[in-house]
Amino acid sequence: MPALSTGSGSDTGLYELLAALPAQLQPHVDSQEDLTFLWDMFGEKSLHSLVKALLSVHDTVAQKNYDPVLPPMPEDIDDEEDSVKIIRLVKNREPLGATIKKDEQTGAITVARIMRGGAADRSGLIHVGDELREVNGIPVEDKRPEEIIQILAQSQGAITFKIIPGIKEETPSKEGKMFIKALFDYNPNEDKAIPCKEAGLSFKKGDILQIMSQDDATWWQAKHEGDANPRAGLIPSKHFQERRLALRRPEILVQPLKVSNRKSSGFRRSFRLSRKDKKTNKSMYECKKSDQYDTADVPTYEEVTPYRRQTNEKYRLVVLVGPVGVGLNELKRKLLISDTQHYGVTVPHTTRARRSQESDGVEYIFISKHLFETDVQNNKFIEYGEYKNNYYGTSIDSVRSVLAKNKVCLLDVQPHTVKHLRTLEFKPYVIFIKPPSIERLRETRKNAKIISSRDDQGAAKPFTEEDFQEMIKSAQIMESQYGHLFDKIIINDDLTVAFNELKTTFDKLETETHWVPVSWLHS
Repeated sequence: MPALSTGSGSDTGLYELLAALPAQLQPHVDSQEDLTFLWDMFGEKSLHSLVKALLSVHDTVAQKNYDPVLPPMPEDIDDEEDSVKIIRLVKNREPLGATIKKDEQTGAITVARIMRGGAADRSGLIHVGDELREVNGIPVEDKRPEEIIQILAQSQGAITFKIIPGIKEETPSKEGKMFIKALFDYNPNEDKAIPCKEAGLSFKKGDILQIMSQDDATWWQAKHEGDANPRAGLIPSKHFQERRLALRRPEILVQPLKVSNRKSSGFRRSFRLSRKDKKTNKSMYECKKSDQYDTADVPTYEEVTPYRRQTNEKYRLVVLVGPVGVGLNELKRKLLISDTQHYGVTVPHTTRARRSQESDGVEYIFISKHLFETDVQNNKFIEYGEYKNNYYGTSIDSVRSVLAKNKVCLLDVQPHTVKHLRTLEFKPYVIFIKPPSIERLRETRKNAKIISSRDDQGAAKPFTEEDFQEMIKSAQIMESQYGHLFDKIIINDDLTVAFNELKTTFDKLETETHWVPVSWLHS
């Protein structure tokens, strides 16, 4: 609606309106000189002409109809196609967000899926099961899906579809509220099975994805959590991906992770708090579950939910894993020294006799062999091992004891043990301490020493080239086999830098929101 008519007889009204403006502005003008300027300006005939022209353009624009014009209904519609739909969508740079398939029996081209949040979904005009007859007037009955996709790719601006609506009834979807953590890397361009590479969603291990649709048992629709783009992409479903990975999983991954007896083996240094027992590192580790059981599950996705520790809650258990010699114990020791009231470590159990200078419950918890074996049978140990006919182990109760003191429990274990600690009670945060490149190891560790098991004294000896290679190899196996269980990876290139990164991680862990398995909070 125009504000002022510019038709016949309007000049007088326009002149009166402009002439009245200086009087309206007078209370806001500071000087008589400014007021005189306003009177002269609004009295100018040239200004009247400009305003009149502007209003004339306004009237012209306001009287035009800008509603979209639909294409005319085709005249060659068959009688049986009384439910035909003619749909016109304007294509911009984004894909239409729909995939198609060909019925092998009838040859019909139908809409296989609508990508949530895409252009087709937002239009509300195209549905799964709709039969596609024409694209921009080109019949598609005799074409392959790839040819039709090519037609769509080459089309610019408005695209007109001739569609026979499907009869499938769509039930209201409750999806969109489920979040998963990806436990593997995925690139749709490298996936030969995906129905449409352009519709795929790439992601990295550890990414949080929001599931938008699980209508298709093989291909889910998802988007990255927090992504402002509403359009979903295709990802392999959990069942489909598990099946694929199980078929092609390398045999090496089902072998237990063991370290050669001639070197520092898997025996945890957490058992060797007493200096007299540094030589116990010859023994191999056991766990309440077998390694074979751990590798039976194929890592794909894990349903997660946001979690933030409340002030009155116990701290989350912090689990540190890493190969022998990587500096894990040094980092743990620096943390303990930095705040002895905030961090704590478990006291290991042993069946060996207590020495004169030792106190029960300080260096070790001393128990009988019979009681130790009974506790093993009752799954009370996280890890245990044997050396010279004596048992050494870390009990679950020793972890509870640290947490009960309102401390952060620092626990270093073999990676195959981590899975059995992932419970509602402990809510573990797993940090993998990773070595730098072998070149950096040679440079930074040339003057360092490692606890060696090559003699009965367990003496500290310089690193050898073999130690470096073993550390790198062990780290690679750990990350390959158990990397999906790691929440954080810290490369220990420089001890001070790694410690600062570890400390920052701890601070965030206690104050910020993190994604945790949904089973921890709803079990």
